[in-house]
This record gives sequence, C-alpha cells and structure tokens, in this order.
Amino acid sequence: MFFDLPVKEKAAQKAAAKFRNFLIKDGFHMMQYSVYTRICNGYDSVKTHENRVSKNLPPNGSIRMLTITEKQYESMKILLGERKQADEEVRYEQITLL
Repeated sequence: MFFDLPVKEKAAQKAAAKFRNFLIKDGFHMMQYSVYTRICNGYDSVKTHENRVSKNLPPNGSIRMLTITEKQYESMKILLGERKQADEEVRYEQITLL
C-alpha cells in the first residue's frame, strides 16, 4: 500500500496519525515512509484487509493498493549507494572519571 496524506493542518495530521495507527493494528508493517506491507493468506484475506482500509480512509489523501505474490515479493532487489565515511557508525568507549 502506498499513500500520500496531507499533514499541513492539525486535523490532517491527526487523521494521518490515526490512519497509520490503524494500519499497524491491522498487521501492516512500514517498509518505507508512506509504504506499508502486509502478508495475506489468499485472495479472501486481501479483500478483507482492502475493506478494512476502505472503512478507515482519511477524509483527504491518495491511497494505492498493490497485490503481489510471495514469489514476486521474493524477487525484490534492494539497491543501495556506496557507504561514505560520514555514514560509518561512530563508536564510543566508556570512560570512568574518578
């Protein structure tokens, strides 16, 4: 599921947060910001969750649902750029002062 929700006004921010909370409670997991996924066992389960999402739609925004098979999901490629020195984890040693 991909979505774009307005968040400029307080009411819109509240609606977006409520929608995200619904998704999490319904078993969705955030893959990227505004991209949530959920495993469904069969087409009936897909329709059930599609109906639940429809009933919890925010008043404004744009939502897209895409159903893919497990095999298609497994073929996903994750492409990352080169790691830079600034991306390296900084390690600190514990120092005790007496």
